[in-house]
Amino acid sequence: MSAAKRVVLASRPHGEPGLSNFRVEDYAVPTPGDGEVLLRTIWLSLDPYMRGRMSDGPSYAAPVPVDGVMEGGTVCEVIASNNPGFAKGDIVLAHAGWQTHAISDGKGLRKLDPKLAPISTGVGILGMPGMTAYTGLLAIGNPQAGETVVVAAASGAVGSAVGQIAKIKGARAIGIAGGADKCRYVKEELGFDECLDHRDPDFPAKLKAACPGGIDVYFENVGGAVFEAVFPLLNFFARIPVCGLIAQYNDTTSEAPKWAGAMMRNVLTKRLNFRGFIVRDFASMHGDFLRDMSQWVREGKVKYKEHVTEGLDNAPTAFMGLLKGANFGKQLVRVGADKA
Repeated sequence: MSAAKRVVLASRPHGEPGLSNFRVEDYAVPTPGDGEVLLRTIWLSLDPYMRGRMSDGPSYAAPVPVDGVMEGGTVCEVIASNNPGFAKGDIVLAHAGWQTHAISDGKGLRKLDPKLAPISTGVGILGMPGMTAYTGLLAIGNPQAGETVVVAAASGAVGSAVGQIAKIKGARAIGIAGGADKCRYVKEELGFDECLDHRDPDFPAKLKAACPGGIDVYFENVGGAVFEAVFPLLNFFARIPVCGLIAQYNDTTSEAPKWAGAMMRNVLTKRLNFRGFIVRDFASMHGDFLRDMSQWVREGKVKYKEHVTEGLDNAPTAFMGLLKGANFGKQLVRVGADKA
């Protein structure tokens, strides 16, 4: 326990991040002080929002400082404790970032029970991504039986859950994903009514054919050309939870598209409800989320897929792949063994 490892932000990217924007460092394993615990990271979650943390522009959260540890949700083991609320061997949900070891005063830690579900789900379907899907769809999208719900990035951690919840609520679920394998998984394994490949040259026409009655709810994870294909199909009073815009995170231009004026006219005349959200906006729904989602997972009504990268050293490459859609399912990094 004399050496630990972390990934820091070496420089701010302009456009697409590269390996030069990250630096892997060794450091001494810290010693917990009074009231503190020492955490050993087992699982690190990689998520698209981290691209925003690498920039210093205006946002809803402070950026990662240059030379600071990259931010991220983690599942950790308590390996030393001076805090009466936690014992050595406890498995906890934390926000320790891209590093093998971290000190915590216990605030914000949540114990996980390895007997109830695989601990990796704490940063996946039973964690932030799952709650993002649950709250954004139900609190903003409010799908009704018989309505059509379209979700972008449908094979990802958030999108896959959105479509399955829509089906539970009696709606039609149309997914959009990149590639035949992902589309096949979304339709055949997850039970969506249809899934379309956004790389298909005929994608806009096929989307229109799959939504003959228009679109009532569009869960936005992507933006860009996918949004342009979806927008004309939105029904009157459609609801659009805006969760992410991964197609635009590396965009270095800020010019409004030529069709922005027509879009705003349609927002008015169709009375469209666009709402951007951050999962913590719905913190009060956390209990409901855990109750419902854990039950749906146990009953097999919600399935999930994990894309695991081995080793903290490989986190930067995995993250860059995530931004390009290289992952198939929830992107995780296995940082350490389940037990020390």
